[in-house]
Amino acid sequence: MSETIGRTAALLDTVTAALDHHEQRHGQHEMATLVEHAIATKRHLVVQAGTGTGKTLAYLVPALASGASVVVATATKALQDQLATKDLPFLAEHLGIDFDWSILKGRSNYVCLQRLSEMANPDQGMLELDTMAVVTKAEIKRLADWSATTPTGDVAELDWAPTDTAWRSVSVGSDECPGAERCPQGAGGFAEEARRRSQAADVVVVNTYLYGLNVASDNAILPDHDVVIFDEAHVLEDVMSDTVGVEISPGRFVALAATIRRILDDPRLTGGVAELAESLRDALTPHVGERLTTPLPDSVQEPLTSARLRLGEVNDELGAIETTNEDAKQRKLRAQTMTGRSIQQLDIAIEGREGYVAFVSGSRDSPRLEIAPLDVGPTMDDGVWKRRTAILTSATIPSTLATRVGIASDAVDVADVGSPFDYESNSMLYCAIHLPNPNSPEFRAQANDELEALINAAGGRTLALFTSYRAMDEAAEEMRKRLDMPVLTQRDMPKTALVKAFADDEETCLFATAGLFQGVDVPGTTLSLVVIDRIPFPRPDDPLLSARREQLGRTAFSEIDIPRASMMLAQAAGRLIRNATDTGVVAVMDPRLGKANYRWDIVRALPPMKRTRHRSEVEAFLRSITADH
Repeated sequence: MSETIGRTAALLDTVTAALDHHEQRHGQHEMATLVEHAIATKRHLVVQAGTGTGKTLAYLVPALASGASVVVATATKALQDQLATKDLPFLAEHLGIDFDWSILKGRSNYVCLQRLSEMANPDQGMLELDTMAVVTKAEIKRLADWSATTPTGDVAELDWAPTDTAWRSVSVGSDECPGAERCPQGAGGFAEEARRRSQAADVVVVNTYLYGLNVASDNAILPDHDVVIFDEAHVLEDVMSDTVGVEISPGRFVALAATIRRILDDPRLTGGVAELAESLRDALTPHVGERLTTPLPDSVQEPLTSARLRLGEVNDELGAIETTNEDAKQRKLRAQTMTGRSIQQLDIAIEGREGYVAFVSGSRDSPRLEIAPLDVGPTMDDGVWKRRTAILTSATIPSTLATRVGIASDAVDVADVGSPFDYESNSMLYCAIHLPNPNSPEFRAQANDELEALINAAGGRTLALFTSYRAMDEAAEEMRKRLDMPVLTQRDMPKTALVKAFADDEETCLFATAGLFQGVDVPGTTLSLVVIDRIPFPRPDDPLLSARREQLGRTAFSEIDIPRASMMLAQAAGRLIRNATDTGVVAVMDPRLGKANYRWDIVRALPPMKRTRHRSEVEAFLRSITADH
């Protein structure tokens, strides 16, 4: 094995030498060695790799060198795009190993040739188009023209954004598609072509949600593989809960009614399916944010039972349709597929499965009934851990991750390869320990005084993160009165434009909520101060987490709340130091970080910054940064 590890190290040196501004990274080499060892010994690995490690190359190089078939699952589109457009093409050029790779997405990401054929049909297609706006018709024509030239049919390839209505008209979801073998266009379809490419590839990149669907479908979606790498693995438990559970929303019945209407001319039946959306919305709205009993309350159970009976009737009517027209056959198959899958989900919701918790998420305008597993471990064990070697990595990993996703402690190695950045010299962690508890009525006013002093010392250059919109709005309103610098908030513009406006002006301050705790990358002097208003514990009334807390009992706080809060705080702190020359301060207004008996569990999860409780030290450090620039 030492020869193979030596080869991995040499390969990593070769490819990193081809990078612009190449520098030796000890953590990257350590992680590559750990990944190589995990694959060779078939032991699972959980590895935290701090910002700047270069973790994608650290897992791709040993994975490719091993000759194993690999699936990489990412939680965000940004990382998926980075792998597809940057890392894998770079390795193909410089690694010296021949390999094939592909990107595989869910069916609804690809244009459907059968739907385009139906839209072009002078009978059915014209009927559908007649009900659409002129703009939508023009977009569908544009998409049809594009489908004749695109190599992938992937909506991400477009340099313009079609409306949802237009794209839905030329695509199908997995709940609707009857499968390639039952579709005249299936063999040549873009989704099937993407699946064929993935079958032949050495590395397949997917999002974690699609991987979860693969687990839920007993590995029916992805090609068989030896190794799975979960990048951004800190969200793995939550994503798996979503995909192996059930979600029923009013919108499902609206979409189903539209699909049925394309083949069944029965206004009573199709109208009845559409009406199910309103009755379900009325039943769910009073329970938004609440956990439901098992069995479900009568007010929720009754519309679900009515929906089940009505869809059974629809299924019978669809089965009775006889046609020799190929387009009509396909419309019938899609309606049957979507109706059948809706019936399956309704049956699961109605029966009330043991080990699952029901709750209502979303908003009052758009509520969703979710049935999620209390413990994703058994499903993950059967679907992943017993079948292949897994590498779980992220810049921030909850301390209990392996346990929460069901990996046996004797089957996994856990490591932290750190970060190449000099946090001790370049950054400072400040806890405003003199402030009152965040639940105190005096906290907000005193925190605002603290915030004003810190922003002035930093000369703007501040990202202030809040655990609620209300706290963000109040702080922004107050700072706009007190400061000469511009203050932007998350409400002002879309995220991409917001981050650009912040990065383009060094004096600007950006106030945001949990949505920006991760995914903001602003290296350089634009950002010198990250302020966090309070330790970001998960909501005590979160329906799914509260059920899991009850299941765990006395250990729940240490197994659920502390790891999640630590991870969120570490992600927020990670916005500050994005390269080797960045400097700055992370200021936490919550005095519990310096007083509570669990404080060290949280502090140890943060980068190794020098620490202080004295604002004067922080102001001096911030002013020195401003003077240097």
